[in-house]
Amino acid sequence: MGDTGGRGGIFAGSDPFALAQAWLDEAAGTEPNDPNAIALATADADGMPNVRMVLLKEIEPGPDGAFVFYTNFEGTKGQELAANPQAAFVMHWKSLRRQVRVRGRVERVEDAKADAYYRSRGLDSRLGAWASRQSRPLASRAALMGAVAKAAATQGPNPGRPPFWGGFRIRPTEIEFWADGAARLHDRFRWVREGGASGENDAITGERISGWTVARLFP
Repeated sequence: MGDTGGRGGIFAGSDPFALAQAWLDEAAGTEPNDPNAIALATADADGMPNVRMVLLKEIEPGPDGAFVFYTNFEGTKGQELAANPQAAFVMHWKSLRRQVRVRGRVERVEDAKADAYYRSRGLDSRLGAWASRQSRPLASRAALMGAVAKAAATQGPNPGRPPFWGGFRIRPTEIEFWADGAARLHDRFRWVREGGASGENDAITGERISGWTVARLFP
């Protein structure tokens, strides 16, 4: 992390999705719980932000790569993403003292892909997806468990994916890689997709790589 101009060490590479995957893979060996947890931000119709922890389930590689998570479409985040298909998230690993920040456009995952992921989940999780009226008031824990029991009775031992549950794909316009530095002199590199807005007032300048502009940022 001691380079003065270009990138090197843990920041090296020509593909931001491969770099994010490498950092996530490293975190899987050091984080005590949920290394794939992300703080996902959406906004309501008035522009008021909401943020919550969800689990990142896939980093899709390639020039048109994306980040994928799954949820209930009828919950707060699902409704907000339907109305305003833009989102941001941060992955933070205390054990590595690193974080990855992402902003971009959001689209639904294809039904076949969502079906395949749903089938890979444990039976209890599949039934829970049927039982949960996500984000809406719940009278008691007993009422929730009753809904799970009802789902088990009506859906059987091999439930299909609920029509109100599936995946979202975030196609980033920006990805930032951050690593802690001494005296708060952190290392930051921002990747901006060509044609995407930076969200900053400064001009987008830096190293051009495969449809991205990469620049070191002040900490």
